[in-house]
Amino acid sequence: MPGMGPVRTVCARVASKMPRVLASLLIACSLVSPGMAPPVEAAGQTRSLKIYFIHTKEKATITYKRNGRYDKKGLQQVNRMLRDWRRNEPTNMDPRLLDLVWEVYQKSGSRDYIHVVSAYRSPATNGMLRSRSKGVAKKSQHMLGKAMDFYIPDVKLKTLRELGMKFQVGGVGYYPTSGSPFVHMDVGGVRAWPRMKRNELVRLFPDGKTIHLPSDGKPLPGYQMAMADYKRRVGASAIEVAGGGTKGAGDVEKNARAISLPRCSAAAATRMKNPMQSPAARMPRV
Repeated sequence: MPGMGPVRTVCARVASKMPRVLASLLIACSLVSPGMAPPVEAAGQTRSLKIYFIHTKEKATITYKRNGRYDKKGLQQVNRMLRDWRRNEPTNMDPRLLDLVWEVYQKSGSRDYIHVVSAYRSPATNGMLRSRSKGVAKKSQHMLGKAMDFYIPDVKLKTLRELGMKFQVGGVGYYPTSGSPFVHMDVGGVRAWPRMKRNELVRLFPDGKTIHLPSDGKPLPGYQMAMADYKRRVGASAIEVAGGGTKGAGDVEKNARAISLPRCSAAAATRMKNPMQSPAARMPRV
C-alpha cells in the first residue's frame, strides 16, 4: 500500500533494537533490585569445604562449586553429610549457606576442618528438641536447610562470631558456654543473639554501617545505608558478603557496559525515544 514503506522501515528498526533495549533494562534492574544481585565473588571460583560432622564422625573435603557454578554432585555430597543424623534424613541445603560458611572459613585463616554440630533438622527432630529446650525455635532455619551450628578448633569462637556479623548476610548465634561451644549461622534475615552492647558493636562497625542492633535496640548511624547495601547483595539464589568477599583464581569482574545503538537520522531517533510520535504506534496491537 502507498505510504507503508516508511512504516515498515520504522517497525524494522524498532524490532531490531528491542532485544538490546530489553537487555539494558534487565542489567539495570539486576543492579538495583533486591533479590537480583549477582554474586561478584562467585564469578569463576572453585570452592570446597572441609567438613567434620561430630555426631557421625564423617569427614570429607567437598567441592560444591566449580568455576563459579554449583556442582550437582558436590551439593548432593553436602546434603548427605549434613543430614538429620538422628533420623538419617537429608534435605537440600541452601547453597547460599555454603557460600557464607566458605567466606567465614577463608577469612578465619584456618586449615582445620569445620566441626559441624548441627545442620539440617527434620520437623520431627526439631519438635523433639523444642520439647527439651527453650532455645530451639519453632520455625527453625535448620528445618529449611538454611542453618549450620559449628566451630573450628584453631579459630576462636569470638572471631567466628564477629566474622559472621561483619558479613551481614544472615543470623549469627553465639553459644560459648554450650557443652560443645559453637556459633550458629544462617541465611535468614540479619540478626544476632545475644545482641552486643553498643560499644562492642561500634568497635566492630566503626563507620556505623550495620543492620545489627545493639542491646539497647537503637540502630547505629549507618543503618539505612547498610540496609540498602544488604538488599543489593543478598538475593533469593545468591549472596555477596559485605565488603566483597574473598577474591581468588577464576574471578572475573562483572561490570555493566553501556550498550550503544546504531546511528540513525534525527527523525528516526526522535521516534525511537518517543514511540507515540511514530506511525507504528498508531497501528493495531497484535
